[in-house]
Amino acid sequence: MRIPHTALSAESLRAVVEEFVTREGTEYGSRDYSLDEKVHHVMRQLECEEVIIEYDPDSQTCTLLSKDSQ
Repeated sequence: MRIPHTALSAESLRAVVEEFVTREGTEYGSRDYSLDEKVHHVMRQLECEEVIIEYDPDSQTCTLLSKDSQ
C-alpha cells in the first residue's frame, strides 16, 4: 500500500526515513554522509516523487522504494 509522504506527520516521516537510511546494507557510495545529510537527501527525493513510501500491512512495516523500481 502506497503512503503519500504528506500524509505523515513530520515526526513520523523523519522516523520512517531515519529507519530506512540506517538499515545495514544501505549504500551511499564511497563518501561518508551524516545521518542528517542522508535524511535530507531522501526527503528531497520524496518531495520530488523520485521515492515512495510503501507500507506492508502484513508485517506492519514501511520501506522506501525508487519510483522506477515499481
